[in-house]
Amino acid sequence: MLAAAALSAVALAGAWPAPVRAQSGPGSVESFVDTEFPGSGAPGLAYALVADGEVTSVGARGVVERGRDEAVTPDTPFVTGSISKSFTALSVMQLVEAGKVDLDARLSRYLDVFADRPAGAITVRQLLSHTSGYSTVQGNASHADVTPGQDELARRVDHLADVAPANPPDEQWEYSNTNYEILGRLVEVVSGREYQAYVAEAILEPVGMANSFVADGEIHEAMATGHTPWFGTKRPLPGNRTSRGSAPQGGVVASANDLARYLRMMMNGQDDVLSAGGKSLMMRPASAMSPFYGLGWRVDPGTGAVWHDGVSPGVETLASMLPTEKTAAVVLVNGGSGFGFGETGHLRSGIAARALGLDDDNGSAWSRQAFFLSLVVMPITYLLSMAWAWRRRSQIRAKVTGGFSGLFSLWFPLLTTLVAAWVLVGLVPSLFGTPLGTLRLFAPDLVVVLVASAVTGVLWAAFRLWVAYADRIRRPSRQAAPIGDDRTVP
Repeated sequence: MLAAAALSAVALAGAWPAPVRAQSGPGSVESFVDTEFPGSGAPGLAYALVADGEVTSVGARGVVERGRDEAVTPDTPFVTGSISKSFTALSVMQLVEAGKVDLDARLSRYLDVFADRPAGAITVRQLLSHTSGYSTVQGNASHADVTPGQDELARRVDHLADVAPANPPDEQWEYSNTNYEILGRLVEVVSGREYQAYVAEAILEPVGMANSFVADGEIHEAMATGHTPWFGTKRPLPGNRTSRGSAPQGGVVASANDLARYLRMMMNGQDDVLSAGGKSLMMRPASAMSPFYGLGWRVDPGTGAVWHDGVSPGVETLASMLPTEKTAAVVLVNGGSGFGFGETGHLRSGIAARALGLDDDNGSAWSRQAFFLSLVVMPITYLLSMAWAWRRRSQIRAKVTGGFSGLFSLWFPLLTTLVAAWVLVGLVPSLFGTPLGTLRLFAPDLVVVLVASAVTGVLWAAFRLWVAYADRIRRPSRQAAPIGDDRTVP
């Protein structure tokens, strides 16, 4: 069970295909999409391909929301998720080249709230490369205590100033959204503009991303609606409201066409929104401690690929490049992956692999499917076992006087089901690097079966104990004292 969960956690994190040349080009992509899109369960898909520095092919399938007739187009905006980190990193690099930020300066130099705080000595480069010491779990923690508003990001980061990183800086690599929340606030303070305005004016407009914007806390009807997995189907999320506080790590909203323009700019080798040298620095390993992550981009030294995926509630995305060949692919899907069923990973990585001429080896989903099905069956099994315990109650009650072995068989299941409950609602979510409440936003059906399995297991063990001892508990109350005898019944 735990092994399957671990494998699934790795799969959801994303993996780049092996460096083997494969059939490539728009034709092979079209054929692949025709075959794979229906099986993904995603309501809609948009993609765009870049070859030799030019957008050569765009495409779309499906609808912006299940139950509506509006079709997805290559200009439909999607929440891009963690692809947004590259925009934050680019913003920081612009400030570096303007002489306003030093990559190796301490965070406290730019954000006073971190002065004499646990994270004050972390450098800007360490935040950009995920070597700051903040953990994945810290980055996925809920910010429910911070109410929405114009200054939401500032208030989030003020709270983070009191949070000690899980590890010392530059001792290990660990992906964390916390790094980019802080960097987004750094952009605001140093530039004197709110994050949304800075990215729009310094990146989106110069690149020509006319159908893109930054999450501003408002509802945007033009966006593709996210759909979360629900036992083999996809359910639309209510409303299209964006979040200001999460904008720097996941809130850039962009179309496939616009992201293709953005990737083309990153690969053009020219000085424009950033110098050619600055772009190159972003797309190579940041340090010895960060061999597979640059500044806002994942990197694969073996294939030369530069990429970032994005996972938001109900939306999954992928932007990938081979900068030396000026080839790139953007894939946007408005359906979150189910657990083994209705996964979009093979669809996204398959399109990118074919566009870049790499082999797509996404692995089998059978272990994840088996794990999910076992969780679905488990609560039913426990409920049936409770019915069986009631029918065999005389045998269970006999265990009370059956010596050590009888008592052990009664009480040990309570211990094992309590441990299993902790594994299901505590340990398994940690394999995804997220608390159970946050996991519910992405995979509500998985959380339902995890909680149901944990609760029914403990209920079954407790029910057996009640069956075993109920008569003994009731028996004293049935022993009425004789009339006129005021002695207490023993």
